Amino acid sequence: MKNINEIQQEISEEFELYDDWMDKYNYLIELSKDLPVIDTKLKVNDNLISGCQSRVWLHADYEAGLIHFTADSDSIITKGIIALLIRILSGRNPEEVMNADLFFIDRIGLRQNLSPTRSNGLLSMIKQMKLYALAYHAKSKGS
Repeated sequence: MKNINEIQQEISEEFELYDDWMDKYNYLIELSKDLPVIDTKLKVNDNLISGCQSRVWLHADYEAGLIHFTADSDSIITKGIIALLIRILSGRNPEEVMNADLFFIDRIGLRQNLSPTRSNGLLSMIKQMKLYALAYHAKSKGS
């Protein structure tokens, strides 16, 4: 399995194939279509990420020491962004998620090309994923 930085490097190279941001947005839309559909019973307020302009549901399962994320959004761009985050962070142990330096965001120009509200949403998604990791890390140390 590739490590977090190798996957981020892959994503950076994928985005380098596109010259302008309209093409990159279209690629994000394509990625959103590949995100597995989450169970409707997970689309509850407890799984909604606060701080996002659009509605984003994020769920984490912890099994055999690894966190598995699932998500959905009512915005296709946001759904593409969460698909990237899941590709990088899902299937990792809590320490990897907590300590991940998500350099791909700046490398592909995502932060600079998002509206301020979407940029806040991106940070909220990352924060929530890291909070899940922190909680599972604490739980694993406590048991």
